[in-house]
Amino acid sequence: MMFPKAPVKYDLYDEAIANDESSWTIHNVHDPALYKDGDTYYVFSTDAKVGGEPTGGIQVRKSKDLIHWEWVGHAFEQIPTEAHEWTGAKGLWAPDVTKYGETYYLYYAASQFGKNQSFIGVATSNNIEGPWVDQGEVIKTKHGESIPNAIDPNITFDEEGNPWMVYGSFFGGIFVAKIDPSTGKLIEQNDGILISKRHHSVEAAVEGPYIVYHPEFKKYYLFVSYDSLFRDYNIRVACADRIEGPYLDYNGNDMTNIEISPNDTGLKILGGYKFGEAEGWIGPGHNSVLKDGDDYFVCHHARGERTKKHHALHIRKIVWTNDGWPLVSPERYAGEKEQKINPSQLVGLWEVIEMDRNDNHQLASKPILLLSEGKVEDIHNGHWVCKDRNQFELSLEEKIFTLYVLPAWDWSRWNPTLVFTGKDKEGNVLIGKKMKE
Repeated sequence: MMFPKAPVKYDLYDEAIANDESSWTIHNVHDPALYKDGDTYYVFSTDAKVGGEPTGGIQVRKSKDLIHWEWVGHAFEQIPTEAHEWTGAKGLWAPDVTKYGETYYLYYAASQFGKNQSFIGVATSNNIEGPWVDQGEVIKTKHGESIPNAIDPNITFDEEGNPWMVYGSFFGGIFVAKIDPSTGKLIEQNDGILISKRHHSVEAAVEGPYIVYHPEFKKYYLFVSYDSLFRDYNIRVACADRIEGPYLDYNGNDMTNIEISPNDTGLKILGGYKFGEAEGWIGPGHNSVLKDGDDYFVCHHARGERTKKHHALHIRKIVWTNDGWPLVSPERYAGEKEQKINPSQLVGLWEVIEMDRNDNHQLASKPILLLSEGKVEDIHNGHWVCKDRNQFELSLEEKIFTLYVLPAWDWSRWNPTLVFTGKDKEGNVLIGKKMKE
């Protein structure tokens, strides 16, 4: 079995680089959009900074391996005129980048925090690093009158290669609409089709939508973030046979259903967590997804536990279950590959966390000891068994989880280890990390 090598070590809390953008690697990343151009990966992200007002214009970074990141600069020198006049925004939020033909299209959002006085615009370039020429409005919404909130755009392609834009944040929910690839703008001047919303009792808190099509399963997967980006952000997923929906979660709940508990929709694949005594992460969310050959990666931000204000770039490997659901690694990507796991390597002490869909604050792990004879120490009816190359079944009391094991890098203890992600038949997700033999 091959473990990943030690990655680059970044200090999230490095105050010396607070005003040195050229040294920002994973630092100050918020709402990241991941895109691959040739052999280079790019992340475009919100104008955000710890300890002061950020420079407006969308942050851009690049990497050759999804691990080592370097600063590129800003897409714009100032806020585009139309967006500024409509919103008064000092910075741009939640960009997305794509390509139609030989032209790159950069989508951006401007808004007033807590209001849906918002604007999605688009710019074009012949080079992914710019310069970008603003092409103006895609859609805008007016506070007190509009149903949607025109922020958080993502461009996705259906199975025929036609572009669509999914967008929205809180307020009226998440919408999807057709895009004209010759202009990068909406084909029809309306809100589009509603595909996800939440009840006003939780402030209708759903945002950061991203859709990806999986050709093997022939499904469209909608990723969204629930709740407050400052406290209890968490990532949920649902799928559909058509890009227009309906999007159903693992238990068949429609993502527009507000008659059931607001935490009962969406398969919760990641929320705030903490393994053992090591520092954990708060509020992972607002993700993008990259299909890179046969591999899929989720890219999102998360907040450091020490201050909660420092936000960082995370890349994680997606593991697809046999029944067609995306789960994510408990550790940030360091070059790992799925491979055959010898059952004897699972024996030892693990820390595990169930992604409780009703508790979206930081969840602490619990220790379990896997014994060589397939038992779990001190757990009634606890046992485990190998099912396939890297697939195992773990029974913990009344729940039976199908788990997918990966060799990974433990970023907190700085050593290679094994991790797993998996779920039971009720859609409860379990993640784990091996601590010692």
